Amino acid sequence: MPELVYPPVIAAAKTMFRVLDLRLTIEGSHHVPRTGGAVLASNHVSYLDFIFCGYGALESRRLVRFMAKDSVFRHKVSGPLMRGMKHIPVNRAAGAGSYATAVSALRRGEVVGVFPEATISRSFTVKDLKNGAARMAQEASVPLLPVALWGTQRLWTKGRPRTLTRRHTPITILVGEPMDPAGYPDANTMSAELKTRLAALVDRVQRGYPEQPAGPDDAWWQPAHLGGTAPTPEEAAELDRQGRRARSTS
Repeated sequence: MPELVYPPVIAAAKTMFRVLDLRLTIEGSHHVPRTGGAVLASNHVSYLDFIFCGYGALESRRLVRFMAKDSVFRHKVSGPLMRGMKHIPVNRAAGAGSYATAVSALRRGEVVGVFPEATISRSFTVKDLKNGAARMAQEASVPLLPVALWGTQRLWTKGRPRTLTRRHTPITILVGEPMDPAGYPDANTMSAELKTRLAALVDRVQRGYPEQPAGPDDAWWQPAHLGGTAPTPEEAAELDRQGRRARSTS
């Protein structure tokens, strides 16, 4: 099937990057295989992460099919775009169908993008991971690549106003070395190793980021362990629990 939607969306994204003069740094993109299936497993700090994670695969001329909440596919604007780009809807109440769709895509040689933390990390550190990414890689016998993103939270993240017109923002995309699923006895072991690698990559991009907060009022986007005012992982977990309770009673 011809790709009628994805290429124009990529072109629009590149135009946005130029207009905003985003300072993109991409490392490790050569790790994305040029042919065959692969899972990209990224940390999650922004609502825009899928754009930048996918951008990291362009050097290999790959289009990434992301797993995303099915509500995004029902939206009158985003829905047709998500379906046209052949992304994979996830119904968290019935995830087996989404999982099977993703494994089938991997076996056909597609690259599938996953955010194994499931939700945005308010602390900007790597949360506990769901093991779905590792399970898919093992079942389809394809490599699993950790991807670290940083700077995207300054444009749009949970609990902060959108600043989509913010200019000159540095954005770092770091693709780690592939993990061979045959080297792990089970998905839980592989997922634990993924978290270790992902945390190391995220720490690397955070410490190498070319900007620091301009002052106390600007320190919200920096993690607490690096001197920022983002919630600690424990505080972030409590905020997530409060959010789930609020949704369940609304």
